[in-house]
Amino acid sequence: SRCRVHVLEAVSADDIAAALRRALDDRERGLGALDLDIDDAVLARIARAADGDVRRALTLLEIAAGLAEDGSVDETTLAQVLADRTRRFDKGGEQFYDQISALHKSVRSSDPDAALYWCTRMLDGGVDPAYLARRLTRMAIEDIGLADPRALTLALEAWNTYERLGSPEGELAFAELAIYLAIAAKSNAAYMAFNEARAEVQANGTLEVPMHLRNAPTRLMKGLGYGKGYQYDHDADGGVALDQQCLPDALAGHEFYRPVERGLELKIGEKLAALRAARREARKPKT
Repeated sequence: SRCRVHVLEAVSADDIAAALRRALDDRERGLGALDLDIDDAVLARIARAADGDVRRALTLLEIAAGLAEDGSVDETTLAQVLADRTRRFDKGGEQFYDQISALHKSVRSSDPDAALYWCTRMLDGGVDPAYLARRLTRMAIEDIGLADPRALTLALEAWNTYERLGSPEGELAFAELAIYLAIAAKSNAAYMAFNEARAEVQANGTLEVPMHLRNAPTRLMKGLGYGKGYQYDHDADGGVALDQQCLPDALAGHEFYRPVERGLELKIGEKLAALRAARREARKPKT
């Protein structure tokens, strides 16, 4: 049998207000028997507070009815009902994942206004601060990377600040972080390099460590050639033993990391390109 999926859309405030008025007029299934005195302006406020959810609006109306004195729901009663409300934010469902997706993609798209908005929406909706901190830190690593290494430091500092100050004071640290991450130069080069290296490890298993890089704490190991021919880079010209191979033999010359031409990686890329060219030149067969 086929499974039908129904997508539930947010209902407009006007339609919610109309549904509330019907509930007030219905004496059999609604609240009509209570003869509540509630004007359209108060109903409109409840409708807006429900944030697109009819069921929530009806629940708020029932709470208001229970608090009403002499059957009248006024602004004072309404203030009590709405004092502790939060926006729609299903912490385990579609709303949750849609909003964190919107935050992450706004940061990736370098849109600080959108990033701040979605960060604020999540905080307003009662997101677990530790979860938000983890996701913002992940963005600093995955999407900003080495184009701006300060992003990771700021993410950890914002996390620490929230843990010290709590809510609401510490929330400003998350807001500032979201803005900074969105504005920062972007690079996923390190993230992609890690994924490529991990795939190589999983595909090829335990490739042998080159003999000259192995540790040789015993005479037997030294006799077997462990550590033989290792060059101490600090003693080499320029501080780098350019002809020394550090990858396993099967991967000699492989390049995982490819810097982008943005932010700090511009400089990193220039340095790396020069190093790689010098290594290739140093490893050419001597004639």
